[in-house]
Amino acid sequence: MEPFQSERPPPPTMEIHMVAAADSPEFALLCWALRRSPVIGLDAEWKPNRTIRLHHQDTVAGGEPAPAVDLPPRSFPTVSLLQIACRVRRRPSDPVVGDSPVFLVDLLSVPLVALWGPLRDMFESSSIIKLGFRFKQDLVYLSSTFSASGCDPGFDRVEPFMDITSIYHHLKNPTVGKKHPKDTKSLATICKEILNVSLSKELQCSDWSCRPLSEQQILYAAADAYYLLAIFDVFQQKLITKGKSQPSPPGHNFIATVIEKEIISESSSHKLFTECCESSDMLDDCLSNNVRRHGEKIMLKESDKKPRTSRRKEKKQSSGNSKHKEKLTCDEDWQGPPPWDVAFGGDGSPKFLCDVMIEGLAKHLRCVGIDAAIPSLRKPDPRQLLNQAYKEERVLLTRDAKLLRYQYLVRNQVYKVKSSLKNDQLLEVIGTFQLKISEEQLMSRCTKCNGNFIQKPLTIEEAIAASRGFQVIPDCLFDRNLEFWQCTDCKQLYWEGTQYHNAVQKFVAVCKLND
Repeated sequence: MEPFQSERPPPPTMEIHMVAAADSPEFALLCWALRRSPVIGLDAEWKPNRTIRLHHQDTVAGGEPAPAVDLPPRSFPTVSLLQIACRVRRRPSDPVVGDSPVFLVDLLSVPLVALWGPLRDMFESSSIIKLGFRFKQDLVYLSSTFSASGCDPGFDRVEPFMDITSIYHHLKNPTVGKKHPKDTKSLATICKEILNVSLSKELQCSDWSCRPLSEQQILYAAADAYYLLAIFDVFQQKLITKGKSQPSPPGHNFIATVIEKEIISESSSHKLFTECCESSDMLDDCLSNNVRRHGEKIMLKESDKKPRTSRRKEKKQSSGNSKHKEKLTCDEDWQGPPPWDVAFGGDGSPKFLCDVMIEGLAKHLRCVGIDAAIPSLRKPDPRQLLNQAYKEERVLLTRDAKLLRYQYLVRNQVYKVKSSLKNDQLLEVIGTFQLKISEEQLMSRCTKCNGNFIQKPLTIEEAIAASRGFQVIPDCLFDRNLEFWQCTDCKQLYWEGTQYHNAVQKFVAVCKLND
């Protein structure tokens, strides 16, 4: 059943080009776009490095602990994928390509020697604005990846550069300037607040070194770079609007003003912009008015290019009691039985608690009729999460392996979900806990709050009365013979519309209920 809510416009279609070879048309198009783009969004992906450095804990004769051994420093992760979103300005004779193509460069396939020059020129070009979200770490890892392939000295600077966090804080508080607090927002939060776009971060920690990339990974990676340009558009438009409301200062360069507007304007003359871009001095006037005021530059020192070891972390790990560490060790695989098992006093109804890392799985479980709660606190600590699961007799589902090692963990209280995609996670939980799913169960719980529905459906008159001051019923539903249902907890209204039937078909296919 679908709730009454205003429809959100679909996200724009991204033009995605996969670059997997230096002699491919996509590589040539990328090199052309780098030269023809005054604004470029950048992001990178790599395989997560979950290795933790430990001190040597063996003992010498007499039972005394051996001295700590300094392990060799770990290396930086190898970047597997580089995302480049370009704001292209084309001449009539240029290749047929959209204004905002996104290039996904497979660094495991493309010879880095062929890519190093074009990237270095783009990073250092004064006529190209580079956008990124906390991009310094990405640049460190990129530089290490290219240096390891013989492209010394890698990359050491990106200028001019604008961090999306600085743009965000300027939009929220223009008087602050380019300084922003350390507790900055996530990219997903910024996209939601500035663009009203929900940017899923579900695949952030997936293995980006595996090939081929899944369709979900491709869309995820492209979106991270694409929406950097969209946020910059909002920022530039605000500057243009502000400039129109203020008188031009004496001696203001008219051509620079035109270029400033042309950076993002879709409707202005491409010819004038092209002619102006050929003069780097004129473009620099524009950059000095905007980017130099709100932007910055990334400069890597030699110390940045060397992996650092955390002495504090090593000391903390080595000072722990060995017996205590053994007590915290727990098998990641589910052993059973679950707390709802009737043989152990349960009611036989499966109940789960999904932590913040997999809240999307909670909605999927609700869609197939399974009781799946989320943390009652906004930012619970591990003890609070486990206490909630224990009191409500739920199994805590998580992707955080650290939860499996807490000393106050009740046996069989936590299951670590191994899959990274929601559909796969759903099938994993169904298989692990041997859940029985039928088509009658689908869409039988409130996907918003996990509540149950009322026993009898509402008529259209009853639904109107129940929605008054709470929801708006679309006029198009008045002349349709529909049944309306209401959640007993959050009072959300639902009806069996198109979204409901699409969801049923989806989960019938995912759970293979027709097989």
